[in-house]
Amino acid sequence: MDENQLEILDILKDILKVNSIIATELIQLVENSSTQLRGEIPGSCKTAHMELRKDIVRIAEKWNEGCEVLRSHNIRHE
Repeated sequence: MDENQLEILDILKDILKVNSIIATELIQLVENSSTQLRGEIPGSCKTAHMELRKDIVRIAEKWNEGCEVLRSHNIRHE
């Protein structure tokens, strides 16, 4: 790979990491909004959201080092 291709790869990795952060925070925003509107989140949604968080973190970690904060912050949400 030439220098430009490596730079593009680094940019794509950064974008993937930022999108992973946005995706997991949006899940949390939905849960917070649901709790305010309904008083609770259905158990099936909690389970699905945790699986989505794990998938998102796994994808981010596949392409990026240094996702410890993303992992610890999002796996802690329940």
